[in-house]
Order: sequence, then structure tokens, then C-alpha cells
Amino acid sequence: MASLVRAACLTNYAEVARASGLNSTRMLLDAGLSPGVLSEPDLMIPVDKVGRLLQASVEQSGNESFALCMARSRRLSNMGPVGLLIRDQETLRDSLNLLVRYLALLNGAMTLDVDEQADTVVIRELLLAGRAHEPTRQRVELALGVMVEAIRQLIGHDWQPRLVCFEHGPPRDPAMHHQMFGPRVEFNHEFNCIVCAKADLDTRNEFADPAMVRYAQKLLDSVAPVGDEAVLDDVRRTILLLMPSGRCSIEKVSEHLGVVPRTVQRRLMEKGQSFSSLMNDIRKELAARYVFETSRSLTEVAELLGFTAPSSFSRWYQSQFGCSAKDSRARAQNDAT
Repeated sequence: MASLVRAACLTNYAEVARASGLNSTRMLLDAGLSPGVLSEPDLMIPVDKVGRLLQASVEQSGNESFALCMARSRRLSNMGPVGLLIRDQETLRDSLNLLVRYLALLNGAMTLDVDEQADTVVIRELLLAGRAHEPTRQRVELALGVMVEAIRQLIGHDWQPRLVCFEHGPPRDPAMHHQMFGPRVEFNHEFNCIVCAKADLDTRNEFADPAMVRYAQKLLDSVAPVGDEAVLDDVRRTILLLMPSGRCSIEKVSEHLGVVPRTVQRRLMEKGQSFSSLMNDIRKELAARYVFETSRSLTEVAELLGFTAPSSFSRWYQSQFGCSAKDSRARAQNDAT
């Protein structure tokens, strides 16, 4: 089943398309989306079609920062009930914890991890492309741009992250990236993330409204995934987080989730999945992205996918794609020239 995302992810698309010289109606139709999705923010639409739309918009307009232009006017209210709930929490930490909990309601192909370290916090975002491999660069930039704008609405419009990192390479002109994120933006990083001060998490929200929290919570309780659906989302997210460590087994995932492996197996089987097939699907999509969309070495790709040796990765890649990773990358580079 294709991963879905709220149509609200396309907020400001028509305006940016018009400013970039595009016909938004034509672009949406070409991507397989009805133009009506722009007026139905709660509608769930296929992630891969959104990625296709954004990529085509960049190619036809020449605006490499298309998604960032969409993100800079984004508001918490565009997240629907989830946005209402996180907007009125007492601290940024509370807001981020709830965003992690309810992220599946916004984007079924996105994982968010908040890692608190000594005096810094790393907010890591990882997006899958959907059913078929589609370029993710614009969706990643949209996601990080929306996150930065959300944090500014929560703790102050003059807030700046310490660092913003992207897996993909730099654009020809990074001016919009610096305008959005500040002076420290890095590309070709190991993962997509926002780095901020740990003290930011405890910044008090002077506009927090407990009455609105109760109202938004009731709305979410009526639509939030429960039971097996929630576990499936948790398993996907945990696989994504553990895979680079080389310790991504059903035992480790179960331990991370606080359940026994038999429970994970049973709930995946009820959804027509197995742990090995789910992990392989995720690994295959990440492999395609790292090989086609980044310049990182194949040895590094093997490590990020949890392989203990490059030779193991090479054999696996050949079995999945019918050719070597080196040949795939060379073909992609030739197609781009």
C-alpha cells in the first residue's frame, strides 16, 4: 500500500508555482493529483505523487528552492489538529514529543527522532519516497523548512538553529537555504537533521492554552492509529533508526518498543508483512536514494544500510536491482547529463 501524506503538505504550492511561471492545475494533473486537493487539506494523498509534483516543478521552473519557498509561509495550523495540539504545549520538548507520537497522521513516509545530547539536540528527519523510487530532495527540504518555521512559531520568530544538515548535495545557489536556516547549512551529510541548543527544549511557551490542548487531544483521539496500525508505524520508524548501527534485528526492534518479538511478528503477519520483508523494502528504498541521489561512497552506503562488509552490500544490491551499485550510479549520472 502506498504511503500517504496530508494534502496540507501542498499549502502555498499554487502561489509558488505561479511565481515560478508554472500552471499549477496542469502540474497537479500531470503528477496524477486532482487540483481539488489544494482546497482539501485533510485529504490523504500518495507521497510518491507529491514527490513527483515537486520534482517536476523544479525541473520546469528552474527554481531549485521551490519547496523552501513553500515552507517559509507555513503555519502550525496547516498541520490540522496535530498543529493545534503542539502549538499550546508548555515547552518545545512537549511539542516535539507529541509531534513524534502523531506524525503518522501527517505523513506516513516520515520518521522523526529527537536525540538529546550533552548541550545540543539533534532533530533527525528521514523520509521514504513511497511505492516507487522518486527523488526526495524537495520533500526533505520542505520537511526541514516546515520544522524550522514551526519551532519559530513556538519559541520565537528570531530563533535560529545551530546547524541544518542535508543528505543531498548543495544547490547551485544556496542563498535561499541561508535565508531560511541561517549561516550554518551543510550538505552531503550522513542524515537530514536540525541541530539546536538543548536549552531550547525547555523554552516556555507563553501562549500555551490548556483548554485548547484538551480540545485538540479529543480530536486526535478520534482519528489516531491504535493497536496494530500504531505498532506497524513504530516498527517502521525503529527499523529506520537502528539500521545504520548494524544491529537492526527483530529482537532489537522489539526491545526498543518494549514488546516481545512474537508480538511484532504476529502484528506484522496480520498486515501481510514479515519483519524481513519490511526491513528489505526499507533498505531497498534507502539504497536507491543513496546510490542515485548522493555522492557518498558505496562503502559508506553499505554502512548506512547496516551491512558489515561492502561485499555483502554488493551481493545484496545485485540481487535486488539486477546490476551493481556502481553501474546504477554511472547510468544515473549519464542520464542527468
